[in-house]
Amino acid sequence: MTAYLIRRTLFAVFVLWGAVTIVFLVLRLVPGDPALLILGSDATPVEIAELREQMGLNQPMLVQYGIYLADVARFDFGDSYRYHADAMGLVLDRFPLTLQLAVVAMVIGMVLGIALGVVGALRVNRLADRIVSVFALLAQSMPSFWIGIMFILVFARQLHIFASGGHGGLDKLIMPGITLALPLIAIQIRLTRSGLLDVVHENYIQTARAKGLSERVVIFLHAIRNAIIPIVTVAGLEFGKLLGGAVIVETVFSWPGVGRLLIDSISARDYNVVQASILLIAGGFVLINLVVDVLYGYLDPRIRLGR
Repeated sequence: MTAYLIRRTLFAVFVLWGAVTIVFLVLRLVPGDPALLILGSDATPVEIAELREQMGLNQPMLVQYGIYLADVARFDFGDSYRYHADAMGLVLDRFPLTLQLAVVAMVIGMVLGIALGVVGALRVNRLADRIVSVFALLAQSMPSFWIGIMFILVFARQLHIFASGGHGGLDKLIMPGITLALPLIAIQIRLTRSGLLDVVHENYIQTARAKGLSERVVIFLHAIRNAIIPIVTVAGLEFGKLLGGAVIVETVFSWPGVGRLLIDSISARDYNVVQASILLIAGGFVLINLVVDVLYGYLDPRIRLGR
């Protein structure tokens, strides 16, 4: 287990290095002068030159990259040129809101996805199964930004049930949470349904039924337990995607999380905030994957970590 964790940690460091390197290259290869975008069209050439010097943009690209990696290693992303505050501090201030949205979406996605998947498996090839399958197909096919806009038009503008955006009470959390959860619901429906259909005819399931156990006990105590490995796997991966996918949903619903901050910072070419945001999201994704891998050994003793 120790050797496995060491290898996974080294791999995680490599992934994070790749993420921050890609961000560095993309931001600096985008056309336009960041100093001019930050200062505005009214800035004088002297002011622009001073800011370029301050940002290190006059240095060769390789030198900029070396300084950048050294700063990242110290978790020093500098100050935001737009907000005039510590870049990582800004991201960490917004992160609880993104985490809140992701957790709500995760709970909705897992509960509804597993429940509907069980319904589909128990009513296979019947009307309920067909309805669940069509819903899963639509939920996975429709883009999040379109679903969010439709939710706003119907439930906020027409029916006035929920708030159209912003951060606050439950009425402002439900629509972005469901919008973010829909792809996860679709995936969990398919995984739960197919997993249960694979195990319901196994000998141990038939034995449990022969003992006189109720169908509910057989399904929820025996069948789901043995079909849960792929469900947990995808849940871990999808939670990382929820952190990244929140960028679109937060923008649509004006949710003031890391995703909204990232979009605003990209538009303003605020390098430091963009780099801090990407590293935090990538780090969360890598950490979640590591936790899921470790959980395999506890969920299924047949799995030998490190082999």
